[in-house]
Amino acid sequence: MAKATRHRRITVALTLTALALTATAGCGAVDKALDCVRTADAIATSVDNLQQAVSNASNDPTQASEALDDIEKELGNLGDKTDNADLGKAVDDLQSGVGNVRDSIDKGDATPDITPVTDAAKEIGKVCTP
Repeated sequence: MAKATRHRRITVALTLTALALTATAGCGAVDKALDCVRTADAIATSVDNLQQAVSNASNDPTQASEALDDIEKELGNLGDKTDNADLGKAVDDLQSGVGNVRDSIDKGDATPDITPVTDAAKEIGKVCTP
């Protein structure tokens, strides 16, 4: 329940930020900001799913792989839409963390360390929030 509440707060904050940008920026910048917010929200959802999947790895090990696939898909979408250096670095860090978690899972680690993934996802949220 706390995760859902935290996720809702992040979503509301990102949406309000996007609306504020709409009032102060040109259309191109607004579109980019909205894309960033949407993608950051999707990544946050995927990271929450990854945390749950890792917690339940003994029940269904494929859930973690599916969550990693979702994160990689969203990162591809975000990477295609940005030329912001800070965001690019955060995306690279998240991709690296996803790769490390996937490697750990492939090697049989049922409870891989996902801290780098969650930290990088938080950084994307920060970069997407002015």
